[in-house]
Amino acid sequence: MLRSILVALDDTPGAKAARDAAFALSRRSGATLTAAVVLDRPHTQSEHEFVPIGGAAFKARRDAALAKRAAEDATVALAECAQAAAGHPYAELQLDDAPEPALLRAGATHDLLVIGRDSTLGLEATEDGVAPVIERLLMDGARPLLVIPPNSGPPNSGPPNCVPAGSVPEEGPVLVGYDASIPAMAALQLFALLGMGEGAPVRVASAAETREAALAMAEEACSYLRRHGLDATPLALVGDRPADLLLAEAEGLRARLLVVGSYEESGLRRLLTGSATHVLLQRATCPVFIHH
Repeated sequence: MLRSILVALDDTPGAKAARDAAFALSRRSGATLTAAVVLDRPHTQSEHEFVPIGGAAFKARRDAALAKRAAEDATVALAECAQAAAGHPYAELQLDDAPEPALLRAGATHDLLVIGRDSTLGLEATEDGVAPVIERLLMDGARPLLVIPPNSGPPNSGPPNCVPAGSVPEEGPVLVGYDASIPAMAALQLFALLGMGEGAPVRVASAAETREAALAMAEEACSYLRRHGLDATPLALVGDRPADLLLAEAEGLRARLLVVGSYEESGLRRLLTGSATHVLLQRATCPVFIHH
């Protein structure tokens, strides 16, 4: 079961939605929650940057301004977090390192890392709405991510496909994308063992050249989930663009959560590629539980 959650804070809409989703999940599961802000000292106080003659004073003023802004942003994020907690217990964590190494180390002591899809963590805004740190955490980290889109609201507000993980609305199943690969199996196992599907119907979608092949693949995952007491139903997808098919199903089902593995394999049997993973993260309107 889920015992500990780490959520990354900043001032982006996705990070605020991630914060609320993390509290909802902590309340439902009983898992401890840690809220982290990233001060990024290497970025705000770089000691190895080339400085031209006469530029030391300018660099010192710039670094001081960056450090001050980072500290002020962290203070605001933590204050808003305390207000959002509404008395629910949690721990605060200030991370001095750059976002990727800081979250990798902090995440090693938690079961799940919750992060906003557009979280900048003090860096520049992303062009396509998906924080680059997310893909680095997927590639280099051992823990699953729960990626929250910026349109997610508090529990039981808005349409079901925008309800953050942790709340259990009456509508909308969990949608699992499964292709029988090792990453898909690992994501499926963690989803089940952490109790992320508790109280929700689960649809397992697999894509293949024929409906029969896709159905057999999906049933394999359903059999595993049923052993964990989950109500799982197979869903066959036929086509050569699995990511698009999965997104369409998520919209049609008004899924409350999308579960996928992230990997870069070739061939029709893959459900996701590196680029397709990015497309899913970018376009999904519900939270995405993802593991590499």
